[in-house]
Amino acid sequence: MKPAGSTSILHDLANMLRGLFMGGADIVPGVSGGTVALIVGIYERLVTAISHIDFCLVDHLCHRRWRAAGQHLDARFLGALALGIVSGFLVMTMLMSRLLGDPVSRSLTMAAFFGLILGSAIMVSLMIRVTSFREGLMCTLIGLAGAGFAFGLGMLPVQSQTPSYGYVFFCASIAICAMILPGISGAMILLILGVYEHLAAIPGNLLRGQEVTEGLLMIVVFGSGAAISLVLFSRLLRWLLQHYHKVTMALLCGFMIGALPRLWPFQQDLTPEIVELKHKTYEPVWPDALDPHVLAAGSIALAAMLLVLIADSYGRTRKRVNPDVSPARCGE
Repeated sequence: MKPAGSTSILHDLANMLRGLFMGGADIVPGVSGGTVALIVGIYERLVTAISHIDFCLVDHLCHRRWRAAGQHLDARFLGALALGIVSGFLVMTMLMSRLLGDPVSRSLTMAAFFGLILGSAIMVSLMIRVTSFREGLMCTLIGLAGAGFAFGLGMLPVQSQTPSYGYVFFCASIAICAMILPGISGAMILLILGVYEHLAAIPGNLLRGQEVTEGLLMIVVFGSGAAISLVLFSRLLRWLLQHYHKVTMALLCGFMIGALPRLWPFQQDLTPEIVELKHKTYEPVWPDALDPHVLAAGSIALAAMLLVLIADSYGRTRKRVNPDVSPARCGE
């Protein structure tokens, strides 16, 4: 029989590994950290723990009831998970910066993004089960509105200059909501808003000792926007999913479909004289011929789409067989 301390450490390591997968996934447009949390069986526990950042927690902290505060917040679980998320985030960010900088790997990477988001849109659409014509019409109109909004936003010219701190704060506050929404990707939102490639270059620059002050300030601003939004909107998002689930999912589905043109794999570099990825500008183009590169990109997109659908099916099966046990709330 294993000692209790040894079992707890194993649980911490397992949660760190889950966080590693979540952090890496959040960097890839089309893959949601919430989807990964669902697959690895911690989604309900994660959402509940985040929603426990409330007045009950503040009361525990004000009265120095540290143990009660930790239990209420499920702090050990969140701490191990956060450590893994940050590690996966940093590693995957540096990898993405390299992949998007090379012309050949960029098109293949964008093909994977395209397939992942298309698969996510299909996955979310399957969650919508309408029971009447009126309900179906409502979801269709909401989905079309979301697609139109995302398409218009995606067609806006990408910022070639360094984004302002206020804009990065705004982008972080929107993107972090994807962590508690299976099916929608925070990285996709950052890509549409035009800050993804700029943020992806920061870890590599810090390792090389370049733009250190600017990079650290961007990380602080992004982290602040993400943290504040996560606390403020986690309850709102849960409430929307509980009371307006079909309409909310239809909006998310439309948003992802409308974002697809921005992720078209075949793009022309309009600024070949610029070296830094974050300052380059690309334009979607139609391939001239059905060559091996085009076939490879299409195959990667198809494989990525199937990967999302298979992972979602596995996650749903796992959740039915082994549902989460969430920590008790204050007074329960």
